[in-house]
Amino acid sequence: MSFGSFHDDHKQRIDEFLDKLLTLNHIISNETAPLLEAMRYSVLNGGKRIRPLLVYATGEALGNPPETLDASAAAIELIHCYSLVHDDLPAMDNDEIRRGKPTCHKAFDEGTAILVGDALQALAFQVLSDPALNPAPPQQKVKMIYALAKTSGWEGMVGGQALDLQFEDSDQIISLEQLRELHRKKTGSLIEASVTLAALASLDEVQCEQQLTKLQEFARCIGLAFQIQDDILDVIGNVENLGKSIGKDQQQRKASFPSRLGIETAKQYADVLRQQAQDALQFLHGKRDNLIHLCDMLVLRSN
Repeated sequence: MSFGSFHDDHKQRIDEFLDKLLTLNHIISNETAPLLEAMRYSVLNGGKRIRPLLVYATGEALGNPPETLDASAAAIELIHCYSLVHDDLPAMDNDEIRRGKPTCHKAFDEGTAILVGDALQALAFQVLSDPALNPAPPQQKVKMIYALAKTSGWEGMVGGQALDLQFEDSDQIISLEQLRELHRKKTGSLIEASVTLAALASLDEVQCEQQLTKLQEFARCIGLAFQIQDDILDVIGNVENLGKSIGKDQQQRKASFPSRLGIETAKQYADVLRQQAQDALQFLHGKRDNLIHLCDMLVLRSN
């Protein structure tokens, strides 16, 4: 299967899974239907599905069929979408455009947006623990839930957002190492969780211990490279391509890789990380092609 076919087939797969998961049919007369409408708006609005694609590509490389990975792919995307809804709120990044459409708090209201984020976070763990949706053995399932909780909480994504707020519009000088740590948590943690969940769903305990370290090294490299490219596009991109506001880092006096390194050096750093990510996958031999294509897509993208 070509990467184009893999990308389109699995993106359609996760979109259909999420659509079914968030269907209104069974509660159409329920008073909570407006909340579910806002949840659907925030999830089913044209996202790239980068993290689910990483789940499927990792599982494929490890020999696992996609139907065993749907719950992991959905859980990761639900956490990601919840984080975007909350990040866009006035108390956070105060964004009005997301994926080319009004952000959740603009399309609905701030209170609804907070509840949407809360509900999507809870749904992620519901999906991952549901035996009808996640066929992983109970022992592996507990490890998956733990991994997602750790990478999405204060030790991971939320902790990175806290660091971002700490340094935003501040006279405090952030070091390059602090900047790397911030984005390792805020952006990289869910990318790392994507390959971790796929590995836990695909491998036995001995295999997982042997291979997970390399997969996580791959994920950490592309997670940071992805963020560097995101910072670059915030400077040189445009709203039409990106589907979100640009120039926010400079407006909010946020530290970024271009502001610390310059555009060209930041591009070079991202490319070094891309090569390191690909090197970490050598143990997969010929089974790593779609992961390599995803790596290139994330780091070399223009939107």
